[in-house]
Amino acid sequence: MEIRKLTPDDAARYRTIRLEALRAHPEAFGSSYEEELEYPLSFFEDRFRNGPAVTLGAFIKGELAGTVTLFPETKKKFKHRVNIVAMYVAPEHRRSGAGKKLVGAALDLAREMEGVTHVYLAVTSTNIPAKKLYELLGFFTYGVDQSALNLDGKLYSEDLMVHAL
Repeated sequence: MEIRKLTPDDAARYRTIRLEALRAHPEAFGSSYEEELEYPLSFFEDRFRNGPAVTLGAFIKGELAGTVTLFPETKKKFKHRVNIVAMYVAPEHRRSGAGKKLVGAALDLAREMEGVTHVYLAVTSTNIPAKKLYELLGFFTYGVDQSALNLDGKLYSEDLMVHAL
């Protein structure tokens, strides 16, 4: 398994797995399938080229098996924080260690960022496997957003988690 930063050349593969994630698990992401379906490939190419977010990919036998994005805060008072977003591992690659390696690599990258002391994320409260993974890697829940997502009138809560580096 290879974990590496995605480049503009990975945009098509990323778009495919991202749309798969949004379609299969709409309750797990702030973006919707319908919204991101409208994004041209150039949107993702530009994101990988220009930052400030960094997206990592897990590649198994050359196939993009999972992704995670590390999004640094840009305001002066928040520059000690980065956020993990858009974490996903394709079903056929779950239990391969890809999720653990992706989040671990994101934490390693955060440690390299000047002044960063904390990594934050939000996870759907009912997503027990993801919460266990994050806890295993040193995250803890500091709060719950009871009505974080509204999906067709159904509200989903999110556990707010943090990892002190």
